Amino acid sequence: MDAEFASLEDKLGQLVSLCQALRSENRQLRQQVLGLQQDNQQLQTKVDGARNRVAAILSKLPEDEQ
Repeated sequence: MDAEFASLEDKLGQLVSLCQALRSENRQLRQQVLGLQQDNQQLQTKVDGARNRVAAILSKLPEDEQ
């Protein structure tokens, strides 16, 4: 009976350790996702700016006469 309790105690300790590790990993992943979302937003802003500049340049070009 004592051996079963010791085994259960060990398994419970492993479960607690795993839970703590997963919480830590989850926290890190959430921070990473937030950083990537911010990077994505900055890149999207740059793409939008480039698209607008290209559209402005294209609008100044003479149209093809046929």
